[in-house]
Amino acid sequence: MPDRDILDLEHFLPYRLSVLSNRISQDIARLYAERFDLGVTEWRLLAVLGRYPGLSASELAERTAMDKVAVSRAVASLLAAGRITRDTHGADRRRSVLELSEEGQRVYAEVAPAALAYERRLLSNLSAGDRTDLARLVDLLGAAEAITK
Repeated sequence: MPDRDILDLEHFLPYRLSVLSNRISQDIARLYAERFDLGVTEWRLLAVLGRYPGLSASELAERTAMDKVAVSRAVASLLAAGRITRDTHGADRRRSVLELSEEGQRVYAEVAPAALAYERRLLSNLSAGDRTDLARLVDLLGAAEAITK
């Protein structure tokens, strides 16, 4: 049998990052579901719209790197719950834009501090230098040619 490459998943960075991301997302999802009746996708959209109001669903999908179908479902759920509003863009009547409603702003105002507290707990065992290095490395990986093509 010829030699072949063995994929050692425990040391394969894309796999390790995916597992870590899934664990963190599941942990956060429990918090958002219990306290705010939000799924992870809905929370991500609320977070983005809280920071960048007036985006279209396509822009949300692009900014979050999420599947357009998942974004569409989350938008529908947030609209039905009264947490976001949809309006047409003033200059382009064909383009609809989304913003947090009053209820969405209230939820965002409660969820954002909880998210930041979770991040602090997650990073608490890292030194300040480790946190700086991690942020730099994540930025470098995010800009890697392999994922930008």
